[in-house]
Amino acid sequence: PFQDLVKSHLMYAVREEVEVLKEQIKELIEKNSQLEQENTLLKTLASPEQLAQFQAQLQTTPSPASSQPQGTGQQLPQPPLPGSGPSA
Repeated sequence: PFQDLVKSHLMYAVREEVEVLKEQIKELIEKNSQLEQENTLLKTLASPEQLAQFQAQLQTTPSPASSQPQGTGQQLPQPPLPGSGPSA
């Protein structure tokens, strides 16, 4: 009957959405891993003074992590690293 058709259609739509969300989660996990590696590298390259200045900035201007892409707002004058071009 009609209810079975609606149920079948909804189940199909939900499965499709689940697949999309799984793919997005996979991409976000990969991006997070990449950003963690970049963050670790930047911390090793930054001088203690730069790290202290950045920590002070974080304490004086708390902003939600989701509202600002990671890596922006940092005033670390570092030359580009070899092989660190755009990965997208």
